[in-house]
Order: sequence, then structure tokens, then C-alpha cells
Amino acid sequence: MNPCYTSILRLRAIREFEDRPIDSVDLDAVLEAARWTGSSKNRQNWSFIVVDDSRQKDRLTKAGDFTTPIANAPAAICLVQEPDGYEFDTGRLAQNIMLAADALGLATCPITLHREDMAADILGLPEGRRCRYAIAIGYRSPASGPARFGGRKEIGELVYHNRYDG
Repeated sequence: MNPCYTSILRLRAIREFEDRPIDSVDLDAVLEAARWTGSSKNRQNWSFIVVDDSRQKDRLTKAGDFTTPIANAPAAICLVQEPDGYEFDTGRLAQNIMLAADALGLATCPITLHREDMAADILGLPEGRRCRYAIAIGYRSPASGPARFGGRKEIGELVYHNRYDG
């Protein structure tokens, strides 16, 4: 089977990370892959804030409800939607970051920052920008256990043709 396709099928969110910083070469490679993510009309209406200061990460965890992976990870990549940006493009960006990180031996977990105003304040965002999502990133901890595959609905429960006839 094609290795890229296999990587897509086996990608999982990891919530436990090794207690060591991310190698700058690996982080730069992930950010470069993010930069090349496709976007509507190639507008690239996004920016990234890498949060690796422990106090800043602790503050950021208060902006969401299920943010423990940010505290556990050596860094979080905050996805900033610039003015006139599209949330669909932000989702594409998140997936590319996660796939690039996986290809480099890093683990990730997507995080929703439910309190956008708080996240904006913590991150010092200028007016008109928002940060609703972050990606916790680091090297997978052996304590996180083996990757679990499965838990997916059958294809027949998800796919319709020409009309939604569920």
C-alpha cells in the first residue's frame, strides 16, 4: 500500500509527550509544510504562533475546555485566522501540520480554544484576527501506549450518493 495513504489512515491524536524540546529542524520542517498548505484563492490568510514557554502554555490552557495536551506537550502551534480567512482553510492547515509532524516522528493533538477572546488576549492578537485552534506537538511518550486503530463507522454509514437519504 502507498506509504502516504497508510500514514493518513493511521494518524491519531496523541495526548502524552516526552519531556524534551522539539528539535528546531523538525519544528521548522513542520512549519514549512504548513506554509505550503493550499488555501482558497491561494490567499494564505493565516499565521502561526509557536508557544513553547511553560507559563504561556499554562495561560493558553485556560482558553479551552480540553487542553491538557497543550500542558503535556513541549509546544503548541496556534493557528491564527487572519482577516477574511476561512475556517475550512484553517482545518486544512491543521491536518497538514499533523501529517507533516507524523512524517517526521512527532506526535500531535488538535485543540479547540473555546474562549476565543481569551486566546486572542493571551496571544496578543491584533483586532480582526482570531485563534480558535491549536496543535499540541512533541515527541510521543511511551506512556501514551500503543496507537489504537479502529473505532470508525462503517463506510456505508457515512457515504450517500446524489442525496442524503439517511
